[in-house]
Amino acid sequence: MNEYVKLLTNQTFNDCISEDILVLVDFYADWCGPCKMLSPVIDEIAKDYADKIIVAKINTDDCYDICVNYKIASIPTVMFFRNGELLEKTVGLVSKAELTSIIKKHM
Repeated sequence: MNEYVKLLTNQTFNDCISEDILVLVDFYADWCGPCKMLSPVIDEIAKDYADKIIVAKINTDDCYDICVNYKIASIPTVMFFRNGELLEKTVGLVSKAELTSIIKKHM
């Protein structure tokens, strides 16, 4: 994780996704192989879009209630929010091009 990525907790999640700009949230776990493979992609996107969107991560092991609320059944899951509304989500390992396409669609 780099300085462009926010680490969310149970206490900070709702405030972050309620922002009026696009918020990308990566639901991950430290033990998850595909999550580890996606992490550098998330870091690149965070740097590329540092002034345009918020990029955040939330550890599914630490934030059980949020994961239940958003029906996280598989990780990595990447969700896109604005003003607290879920706009789109991906499940599994996805490419930077796929994530960038979703970002551009919702900017």
